[in-house]
Amino acid sequence: MTIATPAGMEISAEIKPGYEQILTPEALALLARPSRAFEPRRQQLLAARAERARRLDAGERPDFLPETAHIRNGDWTIAPIPRALECRRVEITGPVERKMVINALNSGADSYMTDFEDSNTPNWDNQITGQINMRDAVRRTISLEQNGKTYQLNEKVATLVVRPRGWHLDEKHVLVDGKRVSGGIFDFALFMFHNAKEQVARGAGPYFYLPKMESHLEARLWNDIFVMTQEALGLPRGTIKATVLIETILAAFEMDEILYELREHSAGLNAGRWDYIFSCIKKFKLDKDFCLADRAKVTMTAPFMRAYALLLLKTCHKRNAPAIGGMSALIPIKNDPAKNEVAMGGVRNDKARDATDGYDGGWVAHPGLVDLAMTEFVKVLGDRPNQIDKQRPDVNVTASELLDFKPETPITEEGLRYNINVGIHYLGAWLAGNGCVPIHNLMEDAATAEISRSQVWQWIRTPKGVLEDGRKVTAEMVRAMIPEELAKVKQVAPNGDKPSYARAAEIFEQMSTSDTFAEFLTLPLYEEI
Repeated sequence: MTIATPAGMEISAEIKPGYEQILTPEALALLARPSRAFEPRRQQLLAARAERARRLDAGERPDFLPETAHIRNGDWTIAPIPRALECRRVEITGPVERKMVINALNSGADSYMTDFEDSNTPNWDNQITGQINMRDAVRRTISLEQNGKTYQLNEKVATLVVRPRGWHLDEKHVLVDGKRVSGGIFDFALFMFHNAKEQVARGAGPYFYLPKMESHLEARLWNDIFVMTQEALGLPRGTIKATVLIETILAAFEMDEILYELREHSAGLNAGRWDYIFSCIKKFKLDKDFCLADRAKVTMTAPFMRAYALLLLKTCHKRNAPAIGGMSALIPIKNDPAKNEVAMGGVRNDKARDATDGYDGGWVAHPGLVDLAMTEFVKVLGDRPNQIDKQRPDVNVTASELLDFKPETPITEEGLRYNINVGIHYLGAWLAGNGCVPIHNLMEDAATAEISRSQVWQWIRTPKGVLEDGRKVTAEMVRAMIPEELAKVKQVAPNGDKPSYARAAEIFEQMSTSDTFAEFLTLPLYEEI
């Protein structure tokens, strides 16, 4: 099937039946506008990221920006939060797959972050069928017949929030004036065209989560795109609301500034913990003094994570903005009551800590966790929709506290093998089209796989990358373990004999032992799908 495209736009992917309903001439025209207007700025910002990374590699340390002190010291607040976003005690997340969308909207959570990004392999079919699923979900016509069961929406559903791809990802199948469009703008513009007015008519609006930002200038770009798109669709300014995931160490130093840039369109910040840990490893990968212990030991109570969580909370509430806690990766364990009780205790503690600190809500990755998380927030909140009134004047986080990277030990053979195992398992599933994978009783997405990959790379290179038994982690050691862990993955992964897992082992080896560090796993992988 062929479709009409605006002048200067090319689409190189297959147009399957039904895709033409999403890729309409009018929707593509809306996509072309911000692509043309802002692609040079996106590229400048990505170049600025690379330049900043070079300076950090050379020993520079981040700090709060002197040039924006007036924003941090000002007494401004964000625009009022719409009623549909006032209560976000529990947010469930998951990919844009049809069954997941229905189950998540029905889960009893206050909101559902549907994900075109880290828990989704962004192949062409996933992105377009995801848009079809969004259109049907917004209109409440979404249903599914599968294995003799019918899935459809309940009367009461969660508020929908959409996460487009980050600034670093292209949509390789769509060119405007010979250049790839931004994956994020692609996801955003198509969703806006088909759903924004319908959502407003139904008493909510187009709400988004914005990932992977590294500076307030990147937030300004999103804000300018929001303004242009609202004008193009005839929507009042401020209709769009966006929550920013603070999931890079650099963004942690610019939280006030990010809220300020988006203040007409802001719905607060989220503590995106897994990507945040990955970002810390990535930004300080060449620092001989930097080293983090086994992934399992780096929790929200680690000094640098605690500082980040409290600063985010204080910053949001000072600006009348919601503060949303991150994801506990634990999921229910079906066939082992003892292990399940430990896992559920971990989720309870996580949500209780967030609620007691003052957070307005938190994330879960599984419908079976909604009630448990809700109970912990209701204990603190009662029948209040949020606790934005809970200010934290007692919190005063310094730059050195944000950079207090501990624990450094233990690093164990078990922890090293775990990283290799998870990396291969996740990459294998991702290449096969699934970006959200339960592994070892945790829900893994691209962020957790990034920790595993970057940790191995860094342990090889830092003098502190020494196992508990005194052995130095080396590339040779990692290479020897990879086939052993691949064999284990093949035994437990669904369809573990698929060639994608052997390919994943090759990629993991290359990325964890190569001299250069790949900025994101998903960039080279995306070229393979």
